[in-house]
Amino acid sequence: MAIALRKPAEIDKLRAANKIVAGALNLMRENAIVGASLSDLDAMAEDFIRAAGAKPSFKGLYGFPSSVCCSLNEVIIHGIPTDYKLREGDVIGFDIGTELEGYFGDAAISVGVGKISKEDEDLIACAKDSLYHAIDVIRDGMRFKELSLELEKFITGRGYVPLRNFCGHGIGKKPHEDPEIPNYLDAPNPKAGPKIKNGMVFCLEPMICQKDGQPKILENGWDVVSEDRLRGSHYEHTVAVINGRAEILSTL
Repeated sequence: MAIALRKPAEIDKLRAANKIVAGALNLMRENAIVGASLSDLDAMAEDFIRAAGAKPSFKGLYGFPSSVCCSLNEVIIHGIPTDYKLREGDVIGFDIGTELEGYFGDAAISVGVGKISKEDEDLIACAKDSLYHAIDVIRDGMRFKELSLELEKFITGRGYVPLRNFCGHGIGKKPHEDPEIPNYLDAPNPKAGPKIKNGMVFCLEPMICQKDGQPKILENGWDVVSEDRLRGSHYEHTVAVINGRAEILSTL
């Protein structure tokens, strides 16, 4: 496994790509209102990204047809935007990637539409809080498997389970690079495997299920739900390890 160590100038380029992601996600948050169609939101984000001088990196990636993953209610990740119009009480996840001058950005949020239930508020909070917990505990010399265990403990401590078989990842001159970073410990020993080092850039993305973490891909070949078919949530940031700690790049 070859995990790239980025120079400060490269991290600056990744930061620039990720700031555009953050701006697009903020636009999605502001416009995820009752009556907004997912296809219109997708077009709005694409226009924003292109106006900023970047490309929507998900469009065409592995055959994905749109610029934004719009994951509605029980769809946890990789939702294809349709003409569906948002309704009061929906939970919608937006996952956005960009390419700017050969460097990539990637982040995601889940938001409620109008007034949502306390249960859905807690579900969204688990994704967001577990992400920020993981970012806070990252240290130079920590192993990636230790980070995965931290994510798993936080998620299960809230009474949820992580989605299996999907994970965070490295990012840089490609949208997905080494290492893979599951949201659960996938081996007996958390002290095994590669260490986190200064200069590494990667995406953490907790994907939260309520009861069953086994994934099921729907007939369109993209939408991922859990076997329990209950609502899920998803949050993601791109981070760089600088001076021994993680700095969030995908923020305004």
